[in-house]
Formats: sequence, C-alpha cells, structure tokens
Amino acid sequence: MSTMEIAPTTRSEIFGEPLTTRERIVLAELTEDVTLEDIARRLFVTRNTVKSQVRSVYRKIGASTRSEAVAWAKAAGIR
Repeated sequence: MSTMEIAPTTRSEIFGEPLTTRERIVLAELTEDVTLEDIARRLFVTRNTVKSQVRSVYRKIGASTRSEAVAWAKAAGIR
C-alpha cells in the first residue's frame, strides 16, 4: 500500500512564504535596468544588504536568476 500525501493546509505552505514590504520594493527595483549598487544607493542601504534581500526574494519565489524574478514580478503585478 502506498501512503497518501497530506495536502498543504496553511497559506504559507500553499503559496510559499510571503514577501516583506522591503523585498517587494527590491523586486520592483530589479525590474529596472539598474545594478545592485544603484538599488542600494536609492534605498540608502549597502550593496550587501540588497544582495541578501535579493537572495531572500529568489528563495521565496523559486527563482534562480534575475530574469526569472523579473518575469515573476511582472506576472504578479509588481511594477
């Protein structure tokens, strides 16, 4: 006999972990033709902070490249 998979029951299990407000801002910035340094300057943080936020966004949306993240953002209506 095979075991049954238990379906996800919570919002985070179904849709993944939600993006924070800052992650949504960073994702919107990624849709523009700017460097991480440019984004950091606009947001008054360091480049490393932006890199960490970008990694977190990628993990949450299941992206591995900037182009995948931009496509996801456009499909989700983020900028």
